[in-house]
Amino acid sequence: MTFETDNGKNENNGGAGGGKLFPERIILCRIGEIALKGLNRSTFEKNLYRNMRDRLKTCGDPDIHWAQSRFYVVPKSADFDYGKAVKAVSGIFGIVSSSVALRSVSEFDAFAEIAKKAVREKLEALGKKGAPGSVKFKVETRRGVKTFPMNSLEISCELGALLLDEFPELVVNVNEPDFILYCEVREESYVYTDIVKAQGGMPIGSNGKACLLLSGGIDSPVAGYMVSKRGVKICAVHFFSYPYTSERAKEKVLELAKIMSAYCGEIKVMIVPYTEVQLEIHAKCRDELGTVIMRRSMMRIAEELARRNGCAALVTGESLGQVASQTMQAMYCTDAAAGMPVFRPLIAMDKVDVIAVAREIGTFETSILPYEDCCTVFTPRHPKTRPSLEEVLEEEKRYDYATLEKAAVEGVEVVTVG
Repeated sequence: MTFETDNGKNENNGGAGGGKLFPERIILCRIGEIALKGLNRSTFEKNLYRNMRDRLKTCGDPDIHWAQSRFYVVPKSADFDYGKAVKAVSGIFGIVSSSVALRSVSEFDAFAEIAKKAVREKLEALGKKGAPGSVKFKVETRRGVKTFPMNSLEISCELGALLLDEFPELVVNVNEPDFILYCEVREESYVYTDIVKAQGGMPIGSNGKACLLLSGGIDSPVAGYMVSKRGVKICAVHFFSYPYTSERAKEKVLELAKIMSAYCGEIKVMIVPYTEVQLEIHAKCRDELGTVIMRRSMMRIAEELARRNGCAALVTGESLGQVASQTMQAMYCTDAAAGMPVFRPLIAMDKVDVIAVAREIGTFETSILPYEDCCTVFTPRHPKTRPSLEEVLEEEKRYDYATLEKAAVEGVEVVTVG
């Protein structure tokens, strides 16, 4: 069989005779949105290949090939960790789902044999082996090689009949099956019974790089996850106001970044010493404008660090109307301080929906640990919800933000996680 590889050339993935290939068991991965791309599709595929190669190295360093909207993870050794690999694949953006599949040459007798093996394993997993007529099943076939002498329906019918003869436990039920036997007939054939859902989206790195303002709360990790799902590689900035925020608060943020890295890949976290800036704002600016002025300061610092790291945009976890600093007027004042786009993936999301995503990706329990971040330390009692840019700019003249922010940028601590 021939596949495309990272260098765009065709390579042979040859198998042995007798209808069997080595290894017999592989991981078949399905892509979604990438398949809709036009002339630049190969760019997205190669990006996904590189991400898969990096994430699967610890599972046994397999060969990875792709063809016809499928990526094939082919182990090179007997100690390959399939369970670990499926878990890793499920967290890679660009992959919709995966299956551990048995494979053979594309001859009916050959894939009928691996179908029997797949069904035998499934019956054992269901714990129903031996009870006549106790397991409902159906066969679904996808024929990707039109020269094969049987069409998809004929393959399903013939294969189903053979399996009924082989396993008295089985009975056909196409509407409510206990399991489905999937058969894909291509240049090689693949048989499997389970499909593991993955993340979908676009491969990381295919849509540029952005800098996430990462607090210790629920929202910003979800925002980072969501923008990464669109193919954006992220780094992160965290504003740390010691001793008003503790070392545990910093450790919490690094733990959040580590959890996110299972989806977003390696994350460079830049920890900004922000105490002096906050104290100066608190001492010299009107209390009700303090939050907006602080957010503008954060935007300027984050933008400088973003540019130093090759980023083209900033990302925040803001949601419209959630708090005083997230009204339209306040966000307008905040954005005016930035010279690059500010992405807000959560802008129209309900908090309940954000929490659901946080639970799904595993950041929620860490986010709710009771360690304050710098945004909550000096929160005014009565913040202005509809500030004007003119009054904010006038108020900023009260302190030397340029000098303080430059010192904060130069004092950044960098920690890479993932």
